[in-house]
Amino acid sequence: MSMNKFISFEGCEGSGKSTQITKLTSFLRDQGEEVILTREPGGTPTGELIRNILQHDAAGEPVSPMAEALLFAASRAQHVDHVIRPALEEGKWVICDRFVDSSIAYQGSGRDLGQDEIMEINHHAIRGCMPALTFVFDIPIDVAFERMAKRHVEESTAADRIESEEAAFHESVRAAYLQLAESNQDRIRLIDGTKDQEVIFTQIKEHLGLIQA
Repeated sequence: MSMNKFISFEGCEGSGKSTQITKLTSFLRDQGEEVILTREPGGTPTGELIRNILQHDAAGEPVSPMAEALLFAASRAQHVDHVIRPALEEGKWVICDRFVDSSIAYQGSGRDLGQDEIMEINHHAIRGCMPALTFVFDIPIDVAFERMAKRHVEESTAADRIESEEAAFHESVRAAYLQLAESNQDRIRLIDGTKDQEVIFTQIKEHLGLIQA
């Protein structure tokens, strides 16, 4: 199984990662590569049901922080077993919108459950299946809020359960991402999400050139 084709994108809400995911997927497919584009929570029918619970309070009751962490891990376990690992075994690229770093940042730090505890939970979910390269998009939280508000107006949507958290929660998530980038420099590349989209995409392609088979 070739792990060096497993790429994840991370960052706070509104950081611009979705735009770059689309650009990278199109670029790789134009090169004749087979690419699986997926997301978390979600990526499988089971995962999408869990996503609806986590983002939109579909169960009709508050979700406790630990239940939230375990639901993310459950979605991830299904995702790894049914989508990510099989695709990598077939030599395909896997581009994932969020993976285990999100749980470390959002539940470990944002929900104050502790990063070590979140890693222990997810150890069983991923069983060694980690991205070869992770792009973390960083922007100031006030910019993130402005972008989210603009997007919801343009798309006539409402903020989901996690987007609606107070600024202090999102600041904690951002700090955790920055800490992860600092302590995992062999895997994580920190991207300034306020830069021009084409500048960012050039950086991504340059970084991918270091690991592309």
